[in-house]
Amino acid sequence: MRRLLYSALVVLLLPWALLHLLLRARKQPEYLEHVAERFGGFAGTVDAPIIWIHAVSVGETRAAEPLFRKLRERYPGHRILLTHATPTGRQTGNELFGDEASRAYLPYDFPLAVRAFLDHFKPVLGIVMETEIWPNLIEHCHRRAIPVYLVNARMSEKSARGYARIGGLTRSALRRLAAVGAQTDKDAERLAALGATKPVVTGNIKFDRAAPGQMLELGARMRAAIGGDRLIFLAASTREGEEAMILQALERTGLPERALVAIVPRHPQRFGQVEALMKQRGLKYRRRSDNAPVPADCGVVLGDSMGEMFAYYAACDVAFIGGSLLPLGGQNLLEACAVGRPVVVGPHTFNFEEATERAIEAGAAVRVRDADDLAATVESLLQDGQRRARMSEAGRRFTDLHRGATERTLDLIKLERLAGSGL
Repeated sequence: MRRLLYSALVVLLLPWALLHLLLRARKQPEYLEHVAERFGGFAGTVDAPIIWIHAVSVGETRAAEPLFRKLRERYPGHRILLTHATPTGRQTGNELFGDEASRAYLPYDFPLAVRAFLDHFKPVLGIVMETEIWPNLIEHCHRRAIPVYLVNARMSEKSARGYARIGGLTRSALRRLAAVGAQTDKDAERLAALGATKPVVTGNIKFDRAAPGQMLELGARMRAAIGGDRLIFLAASTREGEEAMILQALERTGLPERALVAIVPRHPQRFGQVEALMKQRGLKYRRRSDNAPVPADCGVVLGDSMGEMFAYYAACDVAFIGGSLLPLGGQNLLEACAVGRPVVVGPHTFNFEEATERAIEAGAAVRVRDADDLAATVESLLQDGQRRARMSEAGRRFTDLHRGATERTLDLIKLERLAGSGL
């Protein structure tokens, strides 16, 4: 009965969902592409058994890369289907995997669309990254004996409270999963409290992402274009409101002479908004998309490109991880640690709680109270090369120490024997 009521509510909300797509398309027209897929309309065929991975957006898609590579290696006769919920996630999948994968939007979670998705692709198994729990999708996979795994799963206290409000639906969905691989002990405990059956702590697959050689080379070229002797502070994956806070604080505190600030907004639809902010403040800036040398009198670079975050980290001297100055939960700091860049985070990192705390304990990252504290900390780090070198080495050791989650996740899937899947 609970799922019936849930399904009815989803159907009633479909007009709002379409309106939501139209509104999002005002800033990001890509939301109007492939709209039929969101309602169960799919084109084309795949002449191979399908392993399906759902990665909702950019972060989950990047996290899926090590698992994707291993699955391709172990099951070469299968085709991998990546499903997403956002255009940026889909674009990231295209940049990372190209023709190696098929791509589609995961349909909204009402029975007709879910059945159409499963009828069309006929996956032999599903792998859902991080925290996507869709009751109808999981129920219909269960009815068809399609094992679904929730992997690299994280569950913050805030998310757990939200899922607990629909406790019956959440319990039913979690208990129909073939297995759950959690990032940390706390994630496993929260998932078990919500109804997951014996979640296994497999670790965070994001530790297994290695910086591609071409990104390191691109980072070196970026630095050369900026001026190799300039110190670079990178504000990475910033969210709305943070850019103004950071620029204001830097103006009050100041940076060492010849230092340069690079700002890379989290969402591409905000590139124009951040550029307008720079113009409003009278800053001399260059856009990454200009692909031109940065003159000595230019103090800011706008990172208006996709798929180059490893390169930005490789080019900088100190990296701030966005989404953490405001109560948004923060973004992934592991890519910066992996290339040995000193990391600064704000007070709000609940989306990456344990990884952030461990990085701080390891000496790879520092936490600041607010934007003024951020500016002062960055100034201090840029002036202290020995401290940066210590944090750099600590970051590399930290990521090396925690690698292996991909293999543990594959072992979790293998332990289930994949009955009837043909694998």
